Amino acid sequence: MPPKSDSVEGIVLGFVNEQNRPLNSQNVADALQKYNLKKTAVQKALDMLSDNGQISFKEYGKQKIYLARQDQFKIPNSQELEQMKKDNSNLQDELHLQKKLISEVEAEIRALNSNLTLEEIRAKEAKLLSESDEMEEKLSKLQTGVVLVKPEDKKVIEEAYVDKIKQWRNRKRIFKDLWDAITENSPKDLKEFKEELGLEYDEDVGVSLQSYNELNNLSKKRKTAH
Repeated sequence: MPPKSDSVEGIVLGFVNEQNRPLNSQNVADALQKYNLKKTAVQKALDMLSDNGQISFKEYGKQKIYLARQDQFKIPNSQELEQMKKDNSNLQDELHLQKKLISEVEAEIRALNSNLTLEEIRAKEAKLLSESDEMEEKLSKLQTGVVLVKPEDKKVIEEAYVDKIKQWRNRKRIFKDLWDAITENSPKDLKEFKEELGLEYDEDVGVSLQSYNELNNLSKKRKTAH
């Protein structure tokens, strides 16, 4: 007579039959922790079920391996196996299709989430309109000949600019003199040596002393023309 399904033996028997694979008592006890079953109770139930012939077991040294009785399972014939393979293939195709549909839906959700809400659109519109008004006001002042920068402030800025260019040129010269002295008899590849030291030339970061100097010369020419 099979044990009641809610008894310890019934729970253990149901699990072993459901798994239908070799199990030891620790495997069963770990899997049935949700039922608050102790390992000793699980071991006792396994021994009782095997003694009653409701499950099979084999001994490997000191360890017992338990397995569901195979005579309780219907063994499919060749036609049934073939049909099961076809059904499995169809299910795999359906699973692939569902995954593809899920991916498309998730992509659409991400696209929708990336769009601005109506409130955000209105806030951005207000900001852009404010910036546009400021630029229009500035343009209007320029068109009417209003001086936005005082002559004395402009002079201070230009003098500071010239001074920085001068410092830049001096430092480039000092570096070149030191670099030439250090690498004059060096057997190392200069490019590799520079990278090893972590040095960067102006050109490496997209700047040029010449271009800034030309900008200063252009400003002088404009003053002369006026």
